Amino acid sequence: MKHNNKLKLDELKKAIYNYFDVKNTEELRKSKHFQMATDGMEKLNLKKKESWEILYRKFIGILPNEQNEEGYGCINGIDIFKYSRPWQVFGLDPKTSSVEDVKRAYYKLSKIYHPDKETGDRAIFERLEKMYRSLVEGIK
Repeated sequence: MKHNNKLKLDELKKAIYNYFDVKNTEELRKSKHFQMATDGMEKLNLKKKESWEILYRKFIGILPNEQNEEGYGCINGIDIFKYSRPWQVFGLDPKTSSVEDVKRAYYKLSKIYHPDKETGDRAIFERLEKMYRSLVEGIK
């Protein structure tokens, strides 16, 4: 895969086909595994590259051109509105981090993004809260 470049549509498709162990879009649509995995997601138009990028973000990982992003909603290089990568956003290792580590990381970020702070942002803070809860529940 190329780094720092956008993936082409055929590269996105190939990654998704490999993930769901299918050969083409027709097989993907019929795949029970794909149907279950995407149940509850917004309707995807598989004729559009944006839909393939959504699938890639959800099932494969961070798109090469979206690594180390900066700007609104980006924490530790991750756009928290495109990705649910709480360990990376909190700067923690999932194999070694404790609940106390998660609490410390959350507290540090909440001092920046809490809506009552001058630097605060309600949307970012609410997203961080969800990530925090998911991490703590996952460790327990």
